[in-house]
Amino acid sequence: MKLGQIAFATLAGLVLVNTASAQDPHAAVEAVNWGKSLGAGLACGLAAIGAAIGIGRIGGSAVESIARQPEMTQKIFINMILTAALVEGVALFAVVAGFLNFK
Repeated sequence: MKLGQIAFATLAGLVLVNTASAQDPHAAVEAVNWGKSLGAGLACGLAAIGAAIGIGRIGGSAVESIARQPEMTQKIFINMILTAALVEGVALFAVVAGFLNFK
């Protein structure tokens, strides 16, 4: 994975956390706890990166397995989808934990 993609995912996590927790725009500006917002953004970004790497490896391995044994396509596909869903579930949990960290 390129460094630019990692930086983009981390920056997107920071932006999403800061905009998702925005409240009344006319309220008094409060001091921002940059440590918590940076940690929450990094948690969201790293969760997205980890899920992308995991699902990419699952898909690549499944395609390679199907190429080696075409008669097992159905079983490999079902296992691939199930495993990818489990990886996405863990990543979603990590993103939610990152959002909850930002208060």
